[in-house]
Amino acid sequence: MSRSHTRTRRLAFALAIGLPLAALVVFFAWPVAAMLARGLGPEALGVLGAERTRRLLGTTVQLAAAGTIGSVLFGVPGAYVLYACRFPGRRALRAIATIPFVLPTVVVGVAFRSLLGRDGAYSFLDLDQTTTAIVAAMVFFNFSVVVRTVGTMWAGLDPRTADAARMLGAGPVRVFRTVTLPALRGAVASSACVVFLFCSTAYGIVVTLGGTSTLESEIAVQTFQLNLDAAAAFSLVQFALVALTLTISSRASRATAVAMRPSAEHRLRISDLPSAALTFAVVFGLIVAPMASLAVRSFRQDGQWTLANYRLLATPGKGAAGGITVVEALEHSLRAAAIATAIALAIGVPLAFALSRPTGPARTRRPPEGTGAKRRRVPRGRSPESAALRAIESFAMAPLGVSAVTVGFGFIISLQGPPLYMGDELIPIAQAIIAMPMVLRALLPIMRAIDPRLRDAAAMLGASPARTLATVDAPIMFRGLGLAVGFAFAMSLGEFGASSFLASDDNGTLPVLVSRLLARPGGGNYGMAMAASVILGLATALVMTLSEHTRERNHVPA
Repeated sequence: MSRSHTRTRRLAFALAIGLPLAALVVFFAWPVAAMLARGLGPEALGVLGAERTRRLLGTTVQLAAAGTIGSVLFGVPGAYVLYACRFPGRRALRAIATIPFVLPTVVVGVAFRSLLGRDGAYSFLDLDQTTTAIVAAMVFFNFSVVVRTVGTMWAGLDPRTADAARMLGAGPVRVFRTVTLPALRGAVASSACVVFLFCSTAYGIVVTLGGTSTLESEIAVQTFQLNLDAAAAFSLVQFALVALTLTISSRASRATAVAMRPSAEHRLRISDLPSAALTFAVVFGLIVAPMASLAVRSFRQDGQWTLANYRLLATPGKGAAGGITVVEALEHSLRAAAIATAIALAIGVPLAFALSRPTGPARTRRPPEGTGAKRRRVPRGRSPESAALRAIESFAMAPLGVSAVTVGFGFIISLQGPPLYMGDELIPIAQAIIAMPMVLRALLPIMRAIDPRLRDAAAMLGASPARTLATVDAPIMFRGLGLAVGFAFAMSLGEFGASSFLASDDNGTLPVLVSRLLARPGGGNYGMAMAASVILGLATALVMTLSEHTRERNHVPA
């Protein structure tokens, strides 16, 4: 490779790393640092020691723990049935179990209100606006996390060890306790930590279902009341809780590897019927029922079947002094999601190209002259360059572990004042920062799978770095681009936590407007919230269906 090509390549690498990092510093690190600095101020520190803070922290941890326990208790049998057993309709059940995870949290909350509220199918349980309803919604939302994480591992376990235990007389429970569970312990612990993280930051579910206050909801309340020091104190506590959860999750994910073999599945046996019955009950009673109730209730008003709720979507609803309609809010959401997706790709794609580059072959490090020391071989991946790239990747993925409410509050105290004085344009920027890690997660595995010899061959044939990028890297990267776009657009379209802080009355997004409709009295507003949630859920599902179709067509691994 010529010296000019080397300089060009280094410059392109520096730009691919430097410009995205600069954007992340301004729109992520700065807001989070501003939140932390304010949370450590004298007035905020006084809030940290208050009894209310301890009570909010206790409630948040208790709800998250209950949601995690429920998700694991239901998800582990579901993982076994949906990934280790073969039966007709398994693929459809897997798809249904995955739907909740891609739905906006506001839609999930509204769906449970339609199911548990007055005239709902589960109204006899008298759980509307209770903590039990919030926990059930958390399980609904995170059931698929446990199923997919544990199920993928379960399907690849070597069955010979369990078969040997059965031949020696061990029953199904003992085989699971002594053979299977130890092999799955790492996957179960890792998924539980992820679920706990999602439950502890479940702002949209708590706000729409009501009945209690958590750290997330209290940050919003204090911000809207302009008690920014109190909001900063609660944000600091929430940040510490998230950081602790991520630390535990990182350790859990480094579990000891187990023997794997592909597609170690079997037909559904009689001994599997209890797990299958529980899984079917969860899928239809906890996942299908709320979504079906939401769809049905959107066509009901005053006990009659009607399209009135959908006709009202062109109005601001009752009890609103002006404001925007649901149709206008949908337009705002689509426009903001499109801009956010473009920003997320502008940051994530260059980073994926740069971070996927090999750090060079193993090399021999020459010792200083006259020391008598032997040459030391430095393995690939342990060079200072690789350490720097790992640090950059960790920083780029950090927004995935920070609460959207924390991001929104950080934007308010850092970017809506001097020196930037930004306004509604912060909505798509915040959505992009939250969605960008998913772009990286979709593209990095594909880019890292490229054989570096393809690039070397192109360079030996005289191709410039730009041509190598266009002819080798770009075609392969495009295979995962559809999935990256789908994740970014769907997450931005349904984002509620940060948008609820940043949206004005005239530029609100659809999730924000749904929450406002639920807060207004009147059956018409409630019906509008149901209809709007159906539209938002369908739009999100359509985006993810198209991206999933693109993934399967291009043979991109899930």
